[in-house]
Amino acid sequence: MLNVRYPGARHQFCDGQTRRQMLRLGTTGLFTGLTLPRLLQSEALAANASNAKAKACIFLFLEGGPPHQDMWDPKPDAPPEIRGPFQTIATSTPGVFFAEHCQKCSKITNKFTVVRSHSHADNGHMTGYHYVMTGRRAAFADGEHPIPTNELFPSLGSVVSKELGSNGSVPPYINLPHPMSAGGPGFYGAEHSPFVIEADPSQPDFEVKDLGQVEGLSSVRLDLRQRLLSGLEQQRKRIGRAAAMSTYYEKAYDLITSPAARKAFNIQSEPAAVRESYGMTQIGQSALLGRRLIEAGCRFVGIDAPGWDVHFNCFPSLAGDLIPPADRAFAALLTDLEQRGLLDSTLVVMMGEMGRTPRINAQAGRDHWSMAQCILFAGGGTKPGQIIGATDKQAAAPVSDPISVSDLLRTVCTLLGIDPEKEHPDPLGRPVPIVNGGKIIPGLIA
Repeated sequence: MLNVRYPGARHQFCDGQTRRQMLRLGTTGLFTGLTLPRLLQSEALAANASNAKAKACIFLFLEGGPPHQDMWDPKPDAPPEIRGPFQTIATSTPGVFFAEHCQKCSKITNKFTVVRSHSHADNGHMTGYHYVMTGRRAAFADGEHPIPTNELFPSLGSVVSKELGSNGSVPPYINLPHPMSAGGPGFYGAEHSPFVIEADPSQPDFEVKDLGQVEGLSSVRLDLRQRLLSGLEQQRKRIGRAAAMSTYYEKAYDLITSPAARKAFNIQSEPAAVRESYGMTQIGQSALLGRRLIEAGCRFVGIDAPGWDVHFNCFPSLAGDLIPPADRAFAALLTDLEQRGLLDSTLVVMMGEMGRTPRINAQAGRDHWSMAQCILFAGGGTKPGQIIGATDKQAAAPVSDPISVSDLLRTVCTLLGIDPEKEHPDPLGRPVPIVNGGKIIPGLIA
């Protein structure tokens, strides 16, 4: 088992759950990679996705629940306890308004679409995360659970890994700068787990541990060790845990010996002006690293951005620490992808597991509210410059074009050329479709 420890603050939800800072590459199934047979399989999978509008997806997950009425769905005519303290600003699209701290995105609304009517009925952090990433309701109560939480059903990233495979030197599915709590492969198995970069790319000493040459171990000795291991494995077929560990070792070796992979992770090689355009924040530099990984062939980058569980005295932190960095990162990512000719082939999604309550609570915060939230879509075959759906005067519920979790997942899969009706057998042999029902979001696909 490969253990990688990273320093950093422990993030805590309102229910007391803390984010673990230990990444176990092995028993948790978080290592992925390529071999030549898998590469050939990936090419065959890619050929089957000829109808895809997008080749890859960057999924920014604002964990904890971003307040939609304080960002992309303001209600300036509502009473103060509903609308909050933020002012409303015009965007570059006539008749469309955002809250004042979404300044960067307000200037490029021609590059993305806001769905204002996403709604579901799961008000828990972990259970809501599970629902959004798998399309299935969690079988556990919200609270303390291991990561990943989705022991049975595969996450969206794992679906992309299985159906599309890799397209380059890096793993097809990557999480950063933390594991996505419901980002596991479920019954798809360890080979479709995410490779997790559990480190902050905005820090000066950022590096992906264990991808460099081990001190005192030459490339010749490393190659001899790999051949010895391969010889032993040929003598006896590996099953169960031994087979899983064999997969991890194989993937780790592929990454360690790949100069192209190490280059993709080297965010320090980016020009200072580019890094600054994203913001020297965790979400900003994670978005930039996500762009580098997509360029290197990753199919699905899941960026877990915590801190949005804003129950108490939330508006100073929203105005200073949360909304501006996310706004800047999203705007810079779209602009950068467009300038590099990658936006048309890269689907970008930004959302959380829920929205926040219409009414400000007695502690000057907003509580959980899954009945209404916004999703931002850009690139990858989506039609930009739109507002899809609307909420009522209190931003409490959709009044037009309600969009479900299944609608979201069906749309993303369709854009990536994945058949949402395709079935895979679960451990009991029962056929499980990739997406359970739903429709393509009306008007979103170009």
